[in-house]
Amino acid sequence: MDNQILASTGDGNKIEVQDFSFYYGDFPALKSLNLSMKRNRITALIGPSGCGKSTFLRSLNRMNETIRNTRAEGVILLDGKNIYDPAVDVTELRQHVGMVFQRPNPFPQSIYDNVAFGPRVLGLAGGGSRLDQIVQESLEGAGLWHEVKHRLRTPALDLSPGQQQRVCIARTIAVKPEVILMDEPCSALDPVATLHIEDLMRRLAEQYTIVIVTHNMQQAARASHWTGFFWLGELIEFRQTGEIFRSPQEKLTEAYITGRRG
Repeated sequence: MDNQILASTGDGNKIEVQDFSFYYGDFPALKSLNLSMKRNRITALIGPSGCGKSTFLRSLNRMNETIRNTRAEGVILLDGKNIYDPAVDVTELRQHVGMVFQRPNPFPQSIYDNVAFGPRVLGLAGGGSRLDQIVQESLEGAGLWHEVKHRLRTPALDLSPGQQQRVCIARTIAVKPEVILMDEPCSALDPVATLHIEDLMRRLAEQYTIVIVTHNMQQAARASHWTGFFWLGELIEFRQTGEIFRSPQEKLTEAYITGRRG
């Protein structure tokens, strides 16, 4: 199987992955991945549980380094700079590459304080009106402002699961990232809330590069521009979403998306 699977080359790439492998101890969870992801596009990562897609997602902001006895090989370039260079400040990297998790995880604080948390910690606002502006803009960006503007000081945990997830998205974009990683952000949500998040992702892609892990084939087909199919730590196929669902080039891809494997 050809591991040299490239989406594209040129100035439109935000992230470029070159011969990247990742190990848990001696186990190769990812094997010599090569792909490029365009800026201001949504890339979906699909594949069965345990295939490496979430490991790869977390490699894009080095969150896997919080796990003991792991190591990475190869290169991941963000705007041409290797994020695995020893000189890279990981805290700064994670400001530029934000993360939204599988289940909504708002802090046990008010809606306002959830969104203001990052700007306060990073010193992006001196407080007062500037911080208020960041909170409002972030909630507007997450499509939540008009639903919560009269209750900003109430606990975020009082919101519905779909609203909580949008608070988490607002908290992520409040620190002005360039890339947003989403690890199955709709898996705990009902169908209506899921469609809200998908619509939101499409709007956010006008400003951010988005990478999403999903088990939902329909969601990948609806919401993404590019799709990568993972199997046992390998990237089997990576193409424009319409092409990969209409006419997959690999038999294993076709078997997975049609439900015959997985």
